Amino acid sequence: MRIGIDVRYLSHGLVGGVHTYVRHFVAELCALAVNHQIFLYADTKRPFELSDLPPHVTLRLLPYRGPYSSIYLDYIGLRHAMARDGLDVAHYPANYGFRVPGARTVVTLHDALTIMPLRETLFSSGSRRTLRTLALTLYLYAGSRLMLRDADMLLTVSEHAKRDILRYCRFDPQRIIAVPHAPTPDMRRIEDQATLADVRQRHGTTLPFVLADGLKNPGVLARAWRRLPEHLRRSHQIVYFSRRPDPLPVVFETVKRGDALLLINPSRADLIALYSMAEVFVFPSWFEGFGIPILEAMICGAPVIVSDRGPLPEVAGGAALVMDAEDDATLARYLERLLTDPSEAARLRQRGFAHAARFTWRNTAQQILESYEQVERVPHGAPAFQVVRSRESSGDR
Repeated sequence: MRIGIDVRYLSHGLVGGVHTYVRHFVAELCALAVNHQIFLYADTKRPFELSDLPPHVTLRLLPYRGPYSSIYLDYIGLRHAMARDGLDVAHYPANYGFRVPGARTVVTLHDALTIMPLRETLFSSGSRRTLRTLALTLYLYAGSRLMLRDADMLLTVSEHAKRDILRYCRFDPQRIIAVPHAPTPDMRRIEDQATLADVRQRHGTTLPFVLADGLKNPGVLARAWRRLPEHLRRSHQIVYFSRRPDPLPVVFETVKRGDALLLINPSRADLIALYSMAEVFVFPSWFEGFGIPILEAMICGAPVIVSDRGPLPEVAGGAALVMDAEDDATLARYLERLLTDPSEAARLRQRGFAHAARFTWRNTAQQILESYEQVERVPHGAPAFQVVRSRESSGDR
């Protein structure tokens, strides 16, 4: 096959989940698909991130001349470049993309957010709105909706995400393939005591701790903590980490009460050490596209508690304790069990190790390659999409 992939995420200096996805699956696919010709399409905004590409991989660098170049490449330039290369499959891994003459079109739609009715995204509570974010939301919505008419196959991150997508569009379910993400290769349990002691000293984690993301429903953990027996609260602490300096006020209240520490944007290496030291990792998120921190914590050896929302039970795969996202009483019972019963914590830790080991970027790339082979067999012009009209488009949210 002649496979083309839009990899502009690797030439824009970006970070985040989509960047991680593109960087790691593309690197593994290039190593795996040695019997295929692969064309990578980036632009010249920033230096391209991957080096030492093998002979069967061709990098096309498209000119970037300013902010409007991305729009031109989205709708015209990239499609023309792909058409010149005579592709069999064109893959757009960032939620939208458009048909290339002669090629089957594959799009990774990471979740349903960009195809949901605008009233659910523009006017949802908790959104931070600026003119820039409003414009970006409208642009992504338009691109994703147009994409649905062109795509021959959708990839997404979980079976839950697939069901969510089908609430908002009528796309052939047989042509929506769930391909999970994986922890990055740097995620592994740290055993070196000097490294762990250095992290403890620098961040002041003097007590055994429960680790949690300060942006992911932190209030339920704060409430559960107050339900614990006093001796556990005195002998342990919560460590919240946050990539932003403004988590919900309940985090600062818990810190002020002496129950928690807050670490703002810890380094990747420090986060891996924190996962490795945590007595428990709590992830009671309200909404996730996938939930990669679950697997990160498991592969570093932390017993995990997750909420029952979205794909989290699916990602946890029976290797975590599951609670309702707002049920602080159940969370308190789970915490007490894991903090007082070493055998239960060890059992969950071992199940987590075994479960997380199943998720690798090589496996992800293999499933994506199999999806390309599947879509190549789809006849040209065989429709996969039908618009869902007004009443149905709101789904049951």
